[in-house]
Amino acid sequence: MSLDDIDRVAVLGAGNMGHGITEVVAMAGYDVVMRDIEQEIVDEGYQDIEWSLEKLGEKGLIDEDPGDVMARIETEVDLETAVSDVDLVIEAAPEQMDLKKEIYGDLDEFTPAETILASNTSSLSITEIATATDKPDTVVGMHFFNPPVKMDLVEVIYGAETSDETAETVYEFVEAIDKTPIYVRKDVNGFVVNSVLGPFGDEAGWMVSADEATVREADATMVHERGYPMGPFELGDLTGIDIGYHVRKEAGKPVPPIVEEKVEADELGQKTGKGYYDYEDGDGADYGHDDVTEDFDWLRIEARMINEAAKLIGDDVATPDAIDTGMRLGAGFPEGPCRRADKLGLDRVLDKLQTLYEQTQADRYEPADYLVELVNQGHTGEDAGQGFYEYGGSDGDREYRTLNVLEDGEVLAIELDRPERMNALNEDLMDEIEHVLNSADLDTVRVVTFEGAGDRAFCAGADIGGFAGAKPWERGTITSMFETVNDFPRPTIAKVDGYCLGGGHELALACDMRVATTDSEFGFPEINLGLLPGGGGTQRTMRMIGEARAKELVFRGERISAEKAEDWGLINRAVDPDEFDDVCAEFVDDIVEGPPVALDYAKKVMNRGEDASLEAALTMESQGFGLLLSTEDVLEGTSAFAEDRDPEFEGK
Repeated sequence: MSLDDIDRVAVLGAGNMGHGITEVVAMAGYDVVMRDIEQEIVDEGYQDIEWSLEKLGEKGLIDEDPGDVMARIETEVDLETAVSDVDLVIEAAPEQMDLKKEIYGDLDEFTPAETILASNTSSLSITEIATATDKPDTVVGMHFFNPPVKMDLVEVIYGAETSDETAETVYEFVEAIDKTPIYVRKDVNGFVVNSVLGPFGDEAGWMVSADEATVREADATMVHERGYPMGPFELGDLTGIDIGYHVRKEAGKPVPPIVEEKVEADELGQKTGKGYYDYEDGDGADYGHDDVTEDFDWLRIEARMINEAAKLIGDDVATPDAIDTGMRLGAGFPEGPCRRADKLGLDRVLDKLQTLYEQTQADRYEPADYLVELVNQGHTGEDAGQGFYEYGGSDGDREYRTLNVLEDGEVLAIELDRPERMNALNEDLMDEIEHVLNSADLDTVRVVTFEGAGDRAFCAGADIGGFAGAKPWERGTITSMFETVNDFPRPTIAKVDGYCLGGGHELALACDMRVATTDSEFGFPEINLGLLPGGGGTQRTMRMIGEARAKELVFRGERISAEKAEDWGLINRAVDPDEFDDVCAEFVDDIVEGPPVALDYAKKVMNRGEDASLEAALTMESQGFGLLLSTEDVLEGTSAFAEDRDPEFEGK
């Protein structure tokens, strides 16, 4: 079966995951039947979908009328009726192997032979589930994350008998419903995200149990120093301490004493009102910057996560890119463990693990064979040119992880590709922008465009977590990317569709021209964080729109519409979304067809003259004009004018 063969989908389960998956599939345009064992459960799930779609509609997050989406959803209680004519089944039943096997035995009987059977299990073996059918090649894991409507990631998991055709079709289906899939090529316990995430809470638990740190110190350091979205103990309270406890027990792994104590005391986190923090009589997870301590050994936690990633790669379970994508989208990490490891140095990570293993003989510290192999080969990370990833030099080839780059003839198109963070700037993204521009072929490129991936933002600002660990005196270096864009010798255009805020706004201002949809918003919200724009925003804005309006934008920290941005002179055009691509293409075509040398000189004169006296600026202009008179482009331009034809400039 191929993606084109999938028209009708059945989702088994109407609980939080089931009705969430149903909603996602229906929003993507598929007909879907949602089934559960009781009509009351089905009705509640259906009502939850209605409520959710109405909210999405009110916020303008769906293009269709909610009623049109609901029209594609049917409900059913009888299993045979629900699945008899579907092309794909997504099972979201409770995490009980006996129950799932019973369901798949029935599916084997009730579904057409070619129907794909996908399980949303987060922990159970796909291989074992498939033993309940006579067609294990059509059984695959399809692990959504909660809540499915908001979470972008889906793990596509091979069972031992899953065919490539089945897995590839499901992978393409995940993309078709506007989610991001990653392959898990072997049926390992925990799949990718939970395998790598496990040590985050586990190792912190061992450290606190041994009185080497406090709960608050661990959470504060991992959040405020290392940039994680929440601390390991706060995360445990959110998901339920008993969940991690039972996962470790079932896997036969030792459990940290502090976890044992909480489970025995029935202090399981937010759901019981008390866990590592007190949510009834206390302030919950009330750690802050003051709890950060330099003595907390954060590398111990990160080394274990990196080691788990290395095991998965070495065992051909997943690629470094799949792991990093999974951890960013599924766990909200600011960057993936493989990329972070390459920055830290794999030799440093290996040394930490080996030291801990020698001291404790605990299995959890035993280095992965693949990690040892990389270090022995000298592939220790970014500084060495290769680690989990390969790195090119400033003039060499490089695999970009936060950008999509398309060089189409004379147009260099750069797409910021962090849609899960609304394309927010982090160190990697800024470094990659500089690398693209510094290694661009100026003999070929005539114009550069910038845009954002996804449908929400050009760039919503700086990803604070992406700069975790940077020292105050290092912050000034962050502005170099904006200067590289500003000084690039070819015209640059920001194609803005959605939020253009903070650092994203500064990136757009560093470009020569800005075209935006009328749905876009601009602003500098930094003041609300106790900061100021640090990438040239205060200065470029003053020069563009004057002191009064610039200070209004910066001091008030409010957003303005694209129409107001155009009126104030911040952008060149505010256009209807339906006209956006055409208007941008007109800008690009005009520049591509223009004289490259003259455009280069014009940009230099205008940029440099901005900071000079009028007399000096006019002198630069005059010198530039005189130099251009000797170019072949001027001869071509004047000849074409005299001959009433379009000029063909060659940049000479």
